[in-house]
Parts: sequence; C-alpha cells; structure tokens
Amino acid sequence: MTEDQSTTKTKETTTEATAEVTETTPAPEAVETVTEVAPETKTASAPKTTPQDGHWWWGTGRRKAAVARVRIRPGTGSFIVNKKDLTEYFTELRDHQNVLKILEKTNTSGSLDVHVNTNGGGYTGQAGAIILGLSRALAKYDPSLESLLRSNGYLSRDPRRVERKKPGQPGARKRFQFSKR
Repeated sequence: MTEDQSTTKTKETTTEATAEVTETTPAPEAVETVTEVAPETKTASAPKTTPQDGHWWWGTGRRKAAVARVRIRPGTGSFIVNKKDLTEYFTELRDHQNVLKILEKTNTSGSLDVHVNTNGGGYTGQAGAIILGLSRALAKYDPSLESLLRSNGYLSRDPRRVERKKPGQPGARKRFQFSKR
C-alpha cells in the first residue's frame, strides 16, 4: 500500500468511528455548530441568454384585433403600457391582475422592467395581447420558464375573433323573423 492510500483508509475509519460516537452521545461542540436551515425561497431567475440588440428581450402578442410589442430587461419592476403605469392604463382590476399573474407565476415580479406598446382592439384584447407578448419575451429571457408558461396556457394564442356579419342579415348570427304565412 502506498502512503496516500493508507492515509485515506485511516481517515475513513476515523470518520466512521466519530460518526458512531456522535450518534450515541452528541458532543457539546456538535450542538453549538448545528445551524437551522431556512426554508428554500425561490429567487428571481437571472437571464440565461443575451438579448439580440444588447438591451432588451422582445415578444409580440396578438389577441382579437389588438397587437402588443413587449420589451423586458432586468430592473426595478416597473410596468409601463403606452407611456402610462399599468394600473393607470387598465382601469379594470381583472385586466392588470391577469397581466401581473404571469410575473408572479414565473417569480420575476419586481426584478424585471416591462415596457409595452399596444394598439388596436379594446382593453380586454390588449390585455390578452400583452399576456402573450410578455410570456414570449420571458421564454426568450429564460428558456427554462417555457414549460411553466406553456403548461399554464400563456404561450398559446387565443384564435377567437369577432364573427363577420353575413349579407342580408342584421348581424353575424341574428336572423330576421321567419314569416309563417
């Protein structure tokens, strides 16, 4: 046996012996050195990729007639929609809660600056477009979030649109009353 192997062998037996001693009679030193482990908290994910333009990650979302161009970058957590704060732009509580739910699920709220330019459609359509654009930008920012976003349905475009009005009828589905005689 070489010198290194014998030293390793004696260290292993010494460690086993001390483990048996500490199990049966804990030394006062061992009690003092034990530290409590705090429950694990999720930390905000760091960017896994670099943006193409060097500053932002982009995502485009569409819903009904609305289009939203979303840019994200690490920052303080500001959320700007058409040069206004999110809560100022969306008066409906439901709309800005749905938009912020993505950041909460991915644990990135407060760590990303989000800037959105949106146009077309109404507020609900624009909120849906922002959700899709933000989730696409987050998937580029951190590819490990893609499975979470996809399983929650944030990466799927909602194909529903307003049905067109048919000629000779008052609306898309409405018909004139049928004459019985």
